[in-house]
Amino acid sequence: MKQNCWIYKSSKKDEMYLYLAREDDFEAVPELLMARFGKPSLVMELELDEQRQLARADVTRVMSQLSVEGYYLQMPPKLKPDIYHGNEA
Repeated sequence: MKQNCWIYKSSKKDEMYLYLAREDDFEAVPELLMARFGKPSLVMELELDEQRQLARADVTRVMSQLSVEGYYLQMPPKLKPDIYHGNEA
């Protein structure tokens, strides 16, 4: 089964993305989420199928969420503590 989706990046949070089942259809996305997400900016249109791998999300979960909810939110990756060396000012 194949499914199209549209991916938008957040204007408020780096590396936060919103996948939509239909282009520019934000009706299913809760208002509170949209307020925290900020102005969405279209990044790409993508055709999903079970064989396709996504960088930071399980494709079957994304497809299921798109079918049920109409959207999928991809959160930014967790920062790793080893990035910081304790050199805070």
